[in-house]
Amino acid sequence: MVLTLPNEDGVRSVINPITKAELELVATERFGDMVKAVVDVEKKIMAIGGDLHADEERLLLENNSAQQNLWGINIYPNEPADKRVEFDSMINLRPKQNNRSRNVEDALVREQITDIINILVNW
Repeated sequence: MVLTLPNEDGVRSVINPITKAELELVATERFGDMVKAVVDVEKKIMAIGGDLHADEERLLLENNSAQQNLWGINIYPNEPADKRVEFDSMINLRPKQNNRSRNVEDALVREQITDIINILVNW
């Protein structure tokens, strides 16, 4: 296993690739079929496993990620690739970055997030 031990909020950093089985394990610990995640599009890392995206966001901020690079998503490990990622989180409300909803509105950012997930998870 590559996963780090969870912090007190159950959040783990993902810096090196993990397996789909490891992601499924994190899903079963919280929501059954889904993992909340926050992706740093600049550092190309993510945090997973919290009850709230804010828990994962806090871990990344504590480790010197910049707020404007952090995006909240939900990952459904057992869904087909085109339905696996849901770009929905309260932390995505960013009027100053022209993101006025819970969704990641910028197609380029969504593509970056998807690419990072596909690097960090061995499907």
